[in-house]
Amino acid sequence: MPLGYEVFDGNRNDSTTVEEIVESIESKYGCANRIWVMDRGMVSEENVEFLRERGQRYILGTPKSQLKRFERELVLGGWESVREGLEVKLCPCPDGEETFILCRSTDRGEKEHAMHERFERRIEAGLEKMAAVCKKYSRERSVIERRVGRLLGQNTRAAGLFKVNVREVNGRAEVRWSKVDAWREWSALSEGCYMLRSNITDWAAEDLWKAYIQLTQAEAAFRIAKSDLVIRPIWHQKAERVRAHILVCFLAYVLWKTLAQMCQRAGLGDEPRKVFDEIAQIQMVDVLLPTKSGVNIRRRCVAQPTKHQAILLQTLGLTLPTHLKVYEM
Repeated sequence: MPLGYEVFDGNRNDSTTVEEIVESIESKYGCANRIWVMDRGMVSEENVEFLRERGQRYILGTPKSQLKRFERELVLGGWESVREGLEVKLCPCPDGEETFILCRSTDRGEKEHAMHERFERRIEAGLEKMAAVCKKYSRERSVIERRVGRLLGQNTRAAGLFKVNVREVNGRAEVRWSKVDAWREWSALSEGCYMLRSNITDWAAEDLWKAYIQLTQAEAAFRIAKSDLVIRPIWHQKAERVRAHILVCFLAYVLWKTLAQMCQRAGLGDEPRKVFDEIAQIQMVDVLLPTKSGVNIRRRCVAQPTKHQAILLQTLGLTLPTHLKVYEM
């Protein structure tokens, strides 16, 4: 169950909040043998050293660039299937202090491959356009070089694939380029792969991955305002309104986790989405009865659930009221 949350200034780097969060949690809930799970945006070598010095256990995301160190392990076998389309593999560190967990997702691989192809097409189209302009008009080499740099900077996902040469021929800039086969080979090998690091050495790769993936649930809590609460986008101008908005999201997330645990105890699985959607179909009706004295009697009635909805409510141990009290504003 979620215990709480903290709000920081938007212009503050995530990695600078780690020490403050750890000390705050320990002051409130004690120095339990907990595990700190952080994505790569929170991680820095200073934070890792801070956690080690305090004897804390952790599971951390790593930058994509670190995958290069484990290129051989990506090719070799030994992968364990966690679920359909997802594999994990343990890679112990030589010093024995940490364990690296390679993860390979089919869905993520398809998404990254499509992204690389899209950025490749953009860069190629941009280079062709620049080459055509240089053939038609006289352009300074430095101007074209800046344009090439800007084009690659706007499409960094595939920038490494292109080797671009801007040279001056007969006083006119000329653009030539080629594609780097080594970059494409590495891209094909690493698409859909990411890596975690942990100082927990006695867990299976699947258990470490499942602990880390809970971050996606916490991130989903911030989307509750748009999805389940259906609150329109709001750009707050005052700090207290920001905190109020996040409080609503937090309370909704607590209710969501409560429903998930109720479903699990009732044998309905650990994903309450279908149950939530089914219960959401139950409607309320406001009945307005005018009287001769001029006073309107308002009664808010709850519709009778269907047979399937009634079975769900009974399984979850929930009692549906026949009506709700209406408060006049």
